[in-house]
Amino acid sequence: GVVGNGVDPAATIDGGGSGGMAYRADDEYDYLFKVVLIGDSGVGKSNLLSRFTRDEFSLESKSTIGVEFATRSIRVEDKVIKAQIWDTAGQESAYYRGAVGALIVYDITRHVTFENIERWLKELRDRTDTNIVIMLVGNKADLHHLRSVSIDDAKDFSEKENTYFMETSALESTNVEDAFTEVLTQIYCVVSRKALEAGDDSAALPKGQTVNLGSKDDVSAVKKNGCCSS
Repeated sequence: GVVGNGVDPAATIDGGGSGGMAYRADDEYDYLFKVVLIGDSGVGKSNLLSRFTRDEFSLESKSTIGVEFATRSIRVEDKVIKAQIWDTAGQESAYYRGAVGALIVYDITRHVTFENIERWLKELRDRTDTNIVIMLVGNKADLHHLRSVSIDDAKDFSEKENTYFMETSALESTNVEDAFTEVLTQIYCVVSRKALEAGDDSAALPKGQTVNLGSKDDVSAVKKNGCCSS
């Protein structure tokens, strides 16, 4: 695999073939992971995205129209992981295609956004590989005086559903880095163990090859054995 053989996002959305080169040749990374942000409107998905990828936050809340994505590379062990993080208003199935991680976001001050997590989780699990790495995110933690979802309730839910959990504040930049980094590290964990198990098998992902977002097979090859941490 050539370094930087990511799929053109447009090709992913319309279900087209391999697509054009979406990345410059000097944009080097070992793995490319697609992570999706889901949850009710207004919970802060776009601000989580902009805080992690650009360290920006906007107080003007305008609804996302269509699909947006941004990228950021981080280092895990000695590997460069490029995260391609997607944010959308309407969840069409193309949005989920090839996702290996997800952050399901609710607003700690609006209980209904937490109640709807169950529905989001079901939709996510219906449309992605069983071992996708999922983190439940309680955003707007800076508004603790308006809290309507307790940490205990959220923890109980995430344990029952076997997901990770973190409270964040995109506004104050609290835990945003940690939430994304944890998800990406866990995905890497699954991928690297899969490569180890495969040995010389062609399913292994050698250095420089990306998790191809265009193919369902690649993702399921990568994610069969759950996660590193128990």
